[in-house]
Amino acid sequence: MKFKQLDWSILWRVVLLLTTLLIFAFTVLKDIYIFDIVLLPIIIFQVIDFYRLHKKAQDEVEQFVESIHYRDFSRHFNVKQAPTDLQPLRQGFNEINSTFKVISKEKETQYQYLQKVLELVDTGIFSYEIESGNIIWMNESLKKILQVPYLKTIHSLEKRDHALYTQIVGLVPGERIISTIHRERSNLKVVLSATAFQTENIQYKLIAFQNVNEALEETESKAWQKLLSVMTHEIMNSVAPISSLANTLQSRLKQFALETTDPSGIAEDLELGIDTIRKRSEGLLKFTETYRNLNKITKANLAKVFISELFENLHRLMQPTLLQKNIEASIILKEPLLSVEIDVGLIEQVLINLILNAIDAVKSKPDPKIVLSAYTDNDNKIIIKLADNGSGMPDDILDKIFVPFFSTKKNGNGIGLSLCKQIMMVHKGSITVQSKENEGTAFYLRF
Repeated sequence: MKFKQLDWSILWRVVLLLTTLLIFAFTVLKDIYIFDIVLLPIIIFQVIDFYRLHKKAQDEVEQFVESIHYRDFSRHFNVKQAPTDLQPLRQGFNEINSTFKVISKEKETQYQYLQKVLELVDTGIFSYEIESGNIIWMNESLKKILQVPYLKTIHSLEKRDHALYTQIVGLVPGERIISTIHRERSNLKVVLSATAFQTENIQYKLIAFQNVNEALEETESKAWQKLLSVMTHEIMNSVAPISSLANTLQSRLKQFALETTDPSGIAEDLELGIDTIRKRSEGLLKFTETYRNLNKITKANLAKVFISELFENLHRLMQPTLLQKNIEASIILKEPLLSVEIDVGLIEQVLINLILNAIDAVKSKPDPKIVLSAYTDNDNKIIIKLADNGSGMPDDILDKIFVPFFSTKKNGNGIGLSLCKQIMMVHKGSITVQSKENEGTAFYLRF
């Protein structure tokens, strides 16, 4: 409606100019030159007035286009001080600017809302330009997952974790794969998924990191529990009768040997063989009973405990053994009032097992050392760390040490670390390990 007023103004000028020109042409044809002297200045004035109107309108439009180009929607065109003919134009520009301002504010609000949502989710997300590799955006969850404060390009990830970098670059949009992030103190299992999009002829790839480490560990633990439950049940049912029968045969054989004379020694050989069967059966029953412990720990009796008290109890308990083996043990606790909700008995069992493993690992070292410490990490999680300067472990063993039945010790049964992992999972925590051959090993209990 506002612009129609300007249209009428232009139309009126055009009609008036055409009328004047027609009259001027008529006077020329009739040789009435006296009127031409009057009409010619009028025509010149009308042309100049029409040009000025067009020029002012053009200048107004250029200013408006400039404000749109630079997204300066706060610009206000003064309507009152404008010529009457241009007032509708300026008022229309102001209304358009107001509309754009509302749209821009809505888009900014939506963008900020989306930013906050993406910052709150546990899934790590980042996007990068495919051609240059420049990272456009990444959320806080990804920074925590990768343990980096900032990444400028995707290529800077290559030096930190080459395997992860290769998988990300080669990930096809729409594909999902399970990958391992190799961090400083622990490895993390994640599901990588990718999507691609294009704006202004520039192609981008968006990568999502979903932490499935805890879910996989829980699933793995439940699978082992079910397997062990079935195995121990079947073994107990099969071996218990053998052990009982061996005891019966051995007692009857002894009675038979007392009542008869056996110069050939067959009865003695039979008794020895049956005794071997009995001992092996009892050993297998004991072995099976030990693994049943993995399924018994299903609940923790949590209580708030000062870590300093926990460490003092461990020190009193293990100090005689450490002194006897001439092992230097130290405790580092920078926060004396640091506390954690745990089942004291279960966590002491974990720490004692780890200390015993550390004692075995440093036995061949000339200066054996064990360090027990606790602190709060960047995620405000409480970490208990047990480190030694022992023989360390190769990488191919690190992935297996928490698996039931697996042991690097000659007389080990593979129950200790599996039990430790089960106890930490009951506490909704985790246990990880970092080790280098001939340098030492560190276990981290994360609550």
